[in-house]
Amino acid sequence: MKSQKYIFLQALVLTVIVFNIGIFFGYQLESSRVDRINDWYLQSDIELLDQKIQRDAFSFLDFDCELLIQENIDFADRIYIEAQKIDKFEKANRMGDEIIMQHKRYDLLRTLFWINSIEIKNKCNSDYHNVVYFYDYDEPSIGQKSEQKFFANLLFELKQEMGREIMLIPIAGDNDLPSIRLLLEIYGITELPAILIDEKIVLTDIEKREDIEKYLD
Repeated sequence: MKSQKYIFLQALVLTVIVFNIGIFFGYQLESSRVDRINDWYLQSDIELLDQKIQRDAFSFLDFDCELLIQENIDFADRIYIEAQKIDKFEKANRMGDEIIMQHKRYDLLRTLFWINSIEIKNKCNSDYHNVVYFYDYDEPSIGQKSEQKFFANLLFELKQEMGREIMLIPIAGDNDLPSIRLLLEIYGITELPAILIDEKIVLTDIEKREDIEKYLD
């Protein structure tokens, strides 16, 4: 009888220890997640302000075009890499308000960058391509998920091959942001996913990479 009580007591103590360890590591994981989100908030705020200042400065200051284009290309590469990090983070974590808000901030950042990229291209007569990829972020259907994965893979391949000849700008088209809704309306984009090339060509029906490539010569 004493032996059974001793075994029960051991099991109880072990359960309590394991439970508390689980709570501790869960707290550490959540704390780390919040810290990372806060870091993203700070970084995106700085980059949003930087892009806003650049855009305002275009109207009354003269810039060296080589420097402008180089800075723009470098920034495009940074936000492209950042988009991949956020995508991996979102897949590994539950979708909470913090993640959704951060995604909206980056969508605004990419939109502002896109507008700046158009202005730089026109001002400096550059030959890079603006490739804006609008996708369904909130609740894509099964068909949309499959199509978006296909689109994303093709664009990734093209970006890897063409490098700095492409400004690849992924933006969620359903993030309930008025500025993005307005841009979708201006370019006549009514379904997602969609790819906008150089503010002229809208692609929604793609079967192979050549369907995109032919507009990037």
